Amino acid sequence: MRKLLYISLSLALMALLTSYALWTRDRPQAHYLSDLRIQLAVNQGTPADRGNLLAVQTEVFPTDYQNIERLHRKLAAYLQQAREQGLVNAKTVVVLPEHIGTWLMVGGEKNELYQARSLKEAMNWLAVSNPLPFLKALIGAKGQSRLDDAYLRMKAKKMAKDYQLLFGGLAREFQVTLVAGSIILPEPSVSQGRLQIGSGALYNSSLVFGSDGLPIGQPQRQVYPTSAESGYVSGDTRQGLQVIDTPAGRLGVLIGSDSWYPESYRTLNQQGARLVAVPAFIMGRDGWEQPWRGDQRIASLEPGALSQGQAWQRLTLSAQAPGSLANAGVSVFLRGQFWDQGSSGQSFINSQGQVFADQGKQGARLLNLWL
Repeated sequence: MRKLLYISLSLALMALLTSYALWTRDRPQAHYLSDLRIQLAVNQGTPADRGNLLAVQTEVFPTDYQNIERLHRKLAAYLQQAREQGLVNAKTVVVLPEHIGTWLMVGGEKNELYQARSLKEAMNWLAVSNPLPFLKALIGAKGQSRLDDAYLRMKAKKMAKDYQLLFGGLAREFQVTLVAGSIILPEPSVSQGRLQIGSGALYNSSLVFGSDGLPIGQPQRQVYPTSAESGYVSGDTRQGLQVIDTPAGRLGVLIGSDSWYPESYRTLNQQGARLVAVPAFIMGRDGWEQPWRGDQRIASLEPGALSQGQAWQRLTLSAQAPGSLANAGVSVFLRGQFWDQGSSGQSFINSQGQVFADQGKQGARLLNLWL
């Protein structure tokens, strides 16, 4: 009798494991609708033959990431509308927001993940739907926030492939130089024209693609991650900031909080940067209006003295001391709703010491600066 009971339990366990394995492999596609409209919020300067900086403040949602075809459709629609308004040419530098590539981590998942009520619940579905990759990533996780590390690390190889395929493809399709926002990957590097990952620490990185669809230089790794990300994202002070040549001039990329520090601009000055692109992201629907919390590395700005939005505009490019030698810059924020986590941030342009900002709080926006 005992033997029969063991056999029955074993068979039941095998059936349960088999059902679970089959469930994890099932990835049905849900019905999908998305707003492809984008408004021109700022158009500064006069068209000439020197090119332009074009910031694309995207509005994205988890379902946009279910596959890269969906995300391509939305981003291509944005760029096509910019082209129809005469804002795209061979010297255009398009700048996308911070973390637009990071959310590729939720691509190709089960509908339960996209229908989750909270970010925490969505991440639970991500782990449950990919048990073996998640356990492997958790074992190799680094930093204090091992769960956050594991969520990103488990799909990093596919994320890197999709990132290059999507954003390199858009640069080639529209014949522009494209600053592809940012993506968090373990030790990203470019070898023989391909974005690759390592097994070390996670870095928030940005890659610039030329009009041939190929990467220009190495990924720019963030130097000064925010305190909220420092538990799983490392800052790279060894590689430092790099400046690349584009048809519109020498360009430096400062990811998010890197744009706050005078040292960043001194480094770019030394390399002759004339254009600055700042992909940015603020989590929280009202984060832009919240008081500036301060940063011990920035003595010039007291906590609570300004709103976070005012601090961004005060610290970025136009008011830097000893000053940036760049002629122009754009700061572009990722907008959208990620389960129970909204986002904020109002994109703006810096030109000759002046700030030209988008005042809209919802929807996708284009901000253009003729050089």
